[in-house]
Amino acid sequence: MAESKRRGEDDGDERLNDDATVDGVADDDATDADEPVSRGGTATRARAQAEPAEGRKTRKDAERIGLFARIARFFREVVAELRKVIWPTRKELLTYTAVVVTFVAVMLAIVAGLDYGFAKAVLWVFGEPS
Repeated sequence: MAESKRRGEDDGDERLNDDATVDGVADDDATDADEPVSRGGTATRARAQAEPAEGRKTRKDAERIGLFARIARFFREVVAELRKVIWPTRKELLTYTAVVVTFVAVMLAIVAGLDYGFAKAVLWVFGEPS
Protein backbone atom coordinates (compact mmCIF):
# COMPACT_ATOMS: atom_id res chain seq x y z
CA MET A 1 0.00 0.00 0.00
CA ALA A 2 2.78 2.42 0.89
CA GLU A 3 4.62 1.63 -2.33
CA SER A 4 1.51 2.27 -4.45
CA LYS A 5 0.99 5.66 -2.69
CA ARG A 6 4.58 6.57 -3.49
CA ARG A 7 3.87 5.91 -7.18
CA GLY A 8 0.86 8.21 -7.02
CA GLU A 9 -1.77 5.47 -7.12
CA ASP A 10 -4.76 5.26 -4.80
CA ASP A 11 -6.91 2.25 -4.04
CA GLY A 12 -9.35 1.95 -6.95
CA ASP A 13 -7.70 4.76 -8.94
CA GLU A 14 -6.21 3.20 -12.07
CA ARG A 15 -4.89 6.25 -13.89
CA LEU A 16 -1.97 5.54 -16.19
CA ASN A 17 1.21 7.56 -16.10
CA ASP A 18 2.64 8.98 -19.32
CA ASP A 19 5.31 6.28 -19.38
CA ALA A 20 2.86 3.46 -18.63
CA THR A 21 2.70 0.24 -20.59
CA VAL A 22 -0.31 -1.52 -22.01
CA ASP A 23 -0.55 -5.20 -21.07
CA GLY A 24 3.05 -5.06 -19.92
CA VAL A 25 4.38 -4.00 -23.34
CA ALA A 26 5.89 -0.56 -23.74
CA ASP A 27 4.62 1.48 -26.66
CA ASP A 28 7.86 2.71 -28.20
CA ASP A 29 6.21 3.78 -31.47
CA ALA A 30 3.96 6.31 -29.76
CA THR A 31 6.94 8.25 -28.39
CA ASP A 32 8.13 9.42 -31.82
CA ALA A 33 8.08 13.20 -32.06
CA ASP A 34 6.84 13.12 -35.67
CA GLU A 35 3.59 11.23 -34.95
CA PRO A 36 0.87 12.35 -32.54
CA VAL A 37 0.03 9.99 -29.72
CA SER A 38 -3.40 8.41 -30.10
CA ARG A 39 -5.43 8.26 -26.89
CA GLY A 40 -8.31 6.06 -28.05
CA GLY A 41 -11.00 6.08 -30.69
CA THR A 42 -11.38 3.81 -33.65
CA ALA A 43 -9.18 3.13 -36.61
CA THR A 44 -11.79 4.47 -39.01
CA ARG A 45 -11.96 7.77 -37.15
CA ALA A 46 -8.17 8.10 -37.21
CA ARG A 47 -8.09 7.18 -40.90
CA ALA A 48 -10.84 9.70 -41.70
CA GLN A 49 -8.91 12.44 -39.94
CA ALA A 50 -5.68 11.47 -41.69
CA GLU A 51 -7.18 11.63 -45.20
CA PRO A 52 -6.99 15.01 -46.86
CA ALA A 53 -10.30 16.47 -47.96
CA GLU A 54 -9.07 16.91 -51.54
CA GLY A 55 -8.36 13.17 -51.90
CA ARG A 56 -11.96 12.13 -51.25
CA LYS A 57 -14.54 12.08 -54.01
CA THR A 58 -17.70 14.00 -53.35
CA ARG A 59 -21.20 13.50 -54.69
CA LYS A 60 -20.63 16.29 -57.22
CA ASP A 61 -17.65 14.37 -58.64
CA ALA A 62 -19.87 11.31 -59.10
CA GLU A 63 -22.53 13.40 -60.82
CA ARG A 64 -19.98 14.76 -63.30
CA ILE A 65 -19.29 11.27 -64.58
CA GLY A 66 -21.70 10.42 -67.39
CA LEU A 67 -24.31 7.69 -67.30
CA PHE A 68 -22.53 5.49 -69.84
CA ALA A 69 -19.21 5.89 -68.04
CA ARG A 70 -20.81 4.69 -64.79
CA ILE A 71 -22.40 1.72 -66.56
CA ALA A 72 -19.07 0.83 -68.21
CA ARG A 73 -17.31 1.10 -64.84
CA PHE A 74 -19.94 -1.17 -63.27
CA PHE A 75 -19.37 -3.87 -65.88
CA ARG A 76 -15.58 -3.57 -65.57
CA GLU A 77 -15.90 -4.09 -61.81
CA VAL A 78 -18.24 -7.06 -62.32
CA VAL A 79 -15.75 -8.71 -64.66
CA ALA A 80 -12.91 -8.02 -62.22
CA GLU A 81 -14.88 -9.65 -59.38
CA LEU A 82 -15.79 -12.66 -61.53
CA ARG A 83 -12.10 -13.21 -62.26
CA LYS A 84 -11.50 -13.54 -58.51
CA VAL A 85 -14.08 -16.34 -58.19
CA ILE A 86 -12.76 -19.86 -57.74
CA TRP A 87 -14.99 -21.81 -60.08
CA PRO A 88 -15.78 -25.45 -59.22
CA THR A 89 -14.59 -28.25 -61.47
CA ARG A 90 -17.13 -30.25 -63.44
CA LYS A 91 -16.94 -33.12 -60.94
CA GLU A 92 -17.49 -30.75 -57.98
CA LEU A 93 -20.40 -29.08 -59.78
CA LEU A 94 -22.10 -32.43 -60.42
CA THR A 95 -21.55 -33.46 -56.79
CA TYR A 96 -22.99 -30.20 -55.44
CA THR A 97 -25.96 -30.48 -57.81
CA ALA A 98 -26.67 -34.06 -56.71
CA VAL A 99 -26.51 -33.05 -53.03
CA VAL A 100 -28.94 -30.16 -53.56
CA VAL A 101 -31.40 -32.24 -55.61
CA THR A 102 -31.31 -35.05 -53.01
CA PHE A 103 -31.86 -32.60 -50.14
CA VAL A 104 -34.80 -30.96 -51.92
CA ALA A 105 -36.36 -34.37 -52.66
CA VAL A 106 -36.05 -35.44 -49.02
CA MET A 107 -37.57 -32.17 -47.78
CA LEU A 108 -40.38 -32.48 -50.34
CA ALA A 109 -41.15 -36.01 -49.10
CA ILE A 110 -41.22 -34.84 -45.47
CA VAL A 111 -43.53 -31.90 -46.20
CA ALA A 112 -45.82 -34.04 -48.39
CA GLY A 113 -46.00 -36.70 -45.67
CA LEU A 114 -46.85 -34.15 -42.99
CA ASP A 115 -49.46 -32.53 -45.24
CA TYR A 116 -51.11 -35.89 -45.93
CA GLY A 117 -51.02 -36.84 -42.24
CA PHE A 118 -52.50 -33.54 -41.05
CA ALA A 119 -55.21 -33.70 -43.74
CA LYS A 120 -56.22 -37.21 -42.60
CA ALA A 121 -56.15 -36.11 -38.92
CA VAL A 122 -58.37 -33.07 -39.61
CA LEU A 123 -60.85 -35.21 -41.54
CA TRP A 124 -60.87 -37.79 -38.75
CA VAL A 125 -61.46 -35.12 -36.06
CA PHE A 126 -64.14 -33.13 -37.89
CA GLY A 127 -65.65 -36.00 -39.86
CA GLU A 128 -65.82 -36.57 -43.56
CA PRO A 129 -68.46 -34.61 -45.45
CA SER A 130 -71.13 -36.79 -47.03
